[in-house]
Amino acid sequence: KTGGDGLAAGGSGGTSGGLSMEDLEDRDSKKLLRRLLLSLCFLLPLMYIGMGHSMWGFPIPGFFHKNPLGIALLEMLLALVVMYLNRAFFDSGIRSAWHGAPNMDTLVALGSGVSFLYSVFVLFGMTGSLSQGDAKAAQAALHGLYFESAAMILTLITVGKMLEAYSKGRTTDALKGLLSLAPQKAWRRGPDGSEERILASELSVGDEFVVKPGESIPVDGVILEGESAVNEAALTGESIPVEKTAGDKVFLGTISTTGFLACRATRVGEDTTLSGIIRLVSEASASKAPIAKLADKVAGVFVPAVLVIAWAVAMFWLLTGAGTEVSLVRAISVLVISCPCALGLATPVAIMVGNGVGAKNGILYKNAESLEAAGRAEIIVLDKTGTITKGTPHVTDILPEEGFSPKELLVIAASLEKKSEHPLAKAVVQAAEEQGLPVADAEKFTVLSGSGVRGLIAGHMAIAGNGGFIHGLMEDEEDRKLLQEFEDRHQIPELRKQGKTPLYFLYAGKMIGTIAVADEIREDSREAVSELKDLGLHVVMLTGDNEQTAQKIAEDAGVDEVAAGVLPDGKEAVIRKLQESGKVIMVGDGINDAPALTRADVGFAIGAGTDVAIDAADVVLMKSSLQDAVRAIRLSRGVLLNIKENLFWAFIYNIIGIPLAAGIYYPIWGVSLSPMFGAAAMSLSSFCVCMNALRLNGIDLNHSGMFQKENSKEAAEKRERKLLDAAVPNEESKGEPEMTKEVKVEGMMCAMCEKHVKESLEKLEGVESAAASHEKGTATLVLSGEVSDEAIAKAVEDAGYKVAA
Repeated sequence: KTGGDGLAAGGSGGTSGGLSMEDLEDRDSKKLLRRLLLSLCFLLPLMYIGMGHSMWGFPIPGFFHKNPLGIALLEMLLALVVMYLNRAFFDSGIRSAWHGAPNMDTLVALGSGVSFLYSVFVLFGMTGSLSQGDAKAAQAALHGLYFESAAMILTLITVGKMLEAYSKGRTTDALKGLLSLAPQKAWRRGPDGSEERILASELSVGDEFVVKPGESIPVDGVILEGESAVNEAALTGESIPVEKTAGDKVFLGTISTTGFLACRATRVGEDTTLSGIIRLVSEASASKAPIAKLADKVAGVFVPAVLVIAWAVAMFWLLTGAGTEVSLVRAISVLVISCPCALGLATPVAIMVGNGVGAKNGILYKNAESLEAAGRAEIIVLDKTGTITKGTPHVTDILPEEGFSPKELLVIAASLEKKSEHPLAKAVVQAAEEQGLPVADAEKFTVLSGSGVRGLIAGHMAIAGNGGFIHGLMEDEEDRKLLQEFEDRHQIPELRKQGKTPLYFLYAGKMIGTIAVADEIREDSREAVSELKDLGLHVVMLTGDNEQTAQKIAEDAGVDEVAAGVLPDGKEAVIRKLQESGKVIMVGDGINDAPALTRADVGFAIGAGTDVAIDAADVVLMKSSLQDAVRAIRLSRGVLLNIKENLFWAFIYNIIGIPLAAGIYYPIWGVSLSPMFGAAAMSLSSFCVCMNALRLNGIDLNHSGMFQKENSKEAAEKRERKLLDAAVPNEESKGEPEMTKEVKVEGMMCAMCEKHVKESLEKLEGVESAAASHEKGTATLVLSGEVSDEAIAKAVEDAGYKVAA
């Protein structure tokens, strides 16, 4: 329910994604409980009279002694009240039968209605006996009344319905728990620095707000100033607070535990991350998995089949001379015990509980189809940058020349690089700050052509650059020889083989050392890959990086195979090729992963990734950890197993129950089933299904357990492939030959440089795709039309680099 401004009613800053606490109120459970209690108030006296007195001689008021007609009328009135209280079954059952699609309510309505009508028929027979003065026959007819069965059937089915509503309510409780995290009030900061206490719903994008220690963050934003440890457990499930400082993002519903924060609002109302979570969980719980749709089809055939069976049972016993009463009782028993409530509950309850468990653990399935497909996948493809690796360069080696310590080298390097915007320069500065080293501002700082910088530090000239830039400075033969010795001494070629980029530093005219920078593998990636393999998945790493770097990362992570140098459209083609061997999961975080995420059977988006990647994916991992991909698959397999268990018991129940209700075992063992006990058994089956689904709340997502299996030789052979020409689409997708153009680019020194060049070139009209290599110093363009050399050169210069040829 939304107000005129598009924000959710009920406060919370419009944070619910269109839902309010009122919307999430579990009215069904309360309504059904009230209906059940009222039904019991009339059913219990009905049972006391109909069974307690008639069968076991329980005492009753003197008025009813030797008054069978009065007893019968009282039973009829009590049964009518219970039937009126549960009239929803008759409304739904008759309506669906009228439209030619009988459902489980049709069976319930028929079972109760036929029991009541048959009892009314017996009641009129009693009046006939009394009119002829045959009081004994009228008294004996009391045993042929089934008013208590008509009422009991409805009451017991209501118990099953209430259990279903309770299970749904458990997921709703998770949503309400998320919604309750949104604060009602916020501190808005004015241009003059003044603070005003307002409703959180009044904050707009661009407004500045402050969060004091212990307060909840009212909207999504970015920190302008201040530092704090922010508890993000509500969104990620991670209990350890995350240290946040200026430039970091903060999210609605998380709590600033230690420090004061001043922030700018970036997302409000339905656009916040919390709203998205609530919306996804709600929509996924309401959607149906393919296995659920199969159950619906079975139920659609099952109900008409049961009606035919019940009619056949009645005719059979009538023809064998069992009498009208026995025939009707057994037909009614078939109708009641066949009610496919357990079958109808088997999948939706498990899916709802599974989505709730996922939300609590920072795993968001956008729909039930993705929840099921994740559990059936055989191959998982991992993007390298930002998924297996951290996605931001870090200093890995500090190698000073003789006469300088590592700290001295790092101080000079960071002071020189401080004013540079290059990602590798930022990595050097960050390393110095992490060690608490003093970082000065270089004077006369200049960015040099060819990926180098220079500036004055403590009165001496300092120069930094990559290998190509430094080699270009060495014009003297002796200088070149010294540089070669320097590279041999510090094993620079070996660093490059390890996927690292060495930066050279000169100070006061001499080489003082090198600092190697690389995009490091995440701490949990190796363990996550190992666990994915334990789950029987074939793990592939997909990257646009060069082969040498990719192979090193793949070796460290332990993946089964790697496809390197793949362009964005090529990633989609790799996924398509892998799908020939089985269902594929793609895990990525960048814009360039979006086509592959969409093509895969299931796309997993790392939560800290781009909005485009998150929109393209089917599952969002809020904690930005590859371990959550493992947990998501375990949860999906747990839900699938739970659904199969539920379906198994639902079918077994009917396979055993229908012959018993039909009286097939009566001639052999003398065993039969009354409609009343049939209703009790049916409710028990629904109870078992619901309780089995609720077991998912206790699933351990951190251990494989029964979901772990060895990667069988047959499966491995089926999926094994080396992705030669991985970026080339399938034959059927090839059209006219594509034109290519290669450009020599000066100044590229890392993967981030390659990215900048690539993105700038791909903005040109006529450029289908581009791939850059800082090692080769080239950029290769795939063209769909004519593109001038001047336009290409300008695009490269706009990215901060220079075209050599």
